[in-house]
Amino acid sequence: MASHAKPTPPTGASTSSPEGEPGHFPASLLYQAAKLYYSEEATQAEVAAQLGTSRATVSRLLAEAKRRGIVRIEVIPPSDVEVGDLSDRLARALSLAKVVLSLPVPAPGPGRTTLDVMGGVLAPAVGRALSTAGLLAGDVLLVSSGRTVYEVAQYDLPPLPGVLVAPTVGGNDQPEAWYQTNEITRLVAARVAGRPNYLFAPALPGPDLYPSLRNDPSIQRVLDLWPQARCALMGVGAPPLMRSDIPRFVPTESTSLRAAVGDVCSRFYDRAGDPVEFDGSGRLIAVELEALRHIPVTIAVAIGAEKIDSIVAGARGGYFNQLVTDPATATAILTHLEKA
Repeated sequence: MASHAKPTPPTGASTSSPEGEPGHFPASLLYQAAKLYYSEEATQAEVAAQLGTSRATVSRLLAEAKRRGIVRIEVIPPSDVEVGDLSDRLARALSLAKVVLSLPVPAPGPGRTTLDVMGGVLAPAVGRALSTAGLLAGDVLLVSSGRTVYEVAQYDLPPLPGVLVAPTVGGNDQPEAWYQTNEITRLVAARVAGRPNYLFAPALPGPDLYPSLRNDPSIQRVLDLWPQARCALMGVGAPPLMRSDIPRFVPTESTSLRAAVGDVCSRFYDRAGDPVEFDGSGRLIAVELEALRHIPVTIAVAIGAEKIDSIVAGARGGYFNQLVTDPATATAILTHLEKA
């Protein structure tokens, strides 16, 4: 009968105890096992055969190689996990029900600005927020004016058939399209297959015009929708005295606005989230800040370093309970809060 030669013990292994003891393996043997298993993708059985030992010993060799730093395993989370962690951290920091993050906003091309490219990036995230708002036919969705909501409304949003879409503020006398609240209402209603309700009134009518507008049946019909709102989608304005683009009716020369750090629905607030009034603001045809606190789902959408204080103060005031933003702004807000 042919004799079977025993495997030659690997170099450096103990001949008296081929299985060895954890913590007593030579570094060269640990490296050899790790290289075969991790770099050359051999199975543990194949490593055992090449080293002339058992699979149990190979398992101990690999474990020891990790403990001694010969093998370093890095687990890199996919981008959606990173984003999920960032959104959860920001939601907790701002005491919001939810933060929905978009993809990163790409660098704008020649002759373009971030404002020109943000709509297509933010719209899918806004769509996810709207999809989970539980809106049914006959529910009221309010939309604010502003460049961000206007740009988002240029892109696809989830179907919400039969939802009543109404503006949060007057503005049919404003020259810029993004302050024409009826135009934004029309765009959003078309995107979601909803029913638009138009507010044919300036945001800040004069003292003589204001009473008659408030008593007009067509205007009152829209104002009566505000307390019934199930959801509101709104932009967040940067500090008014730092903006180059602001609705014409805002009296930027007003000293009271020096305390304002932002606005939603053309209602201004300070760093503590308290309302900031200005001369004539009692005639403003816009949803009251207090009313926003009673709408079940209030979604703010905003990006940019210039809006960090605006977002933080708006969340502090309770004027929105969800935020749609991009990862860069989310990270900047968390850094700002940590420093504060």
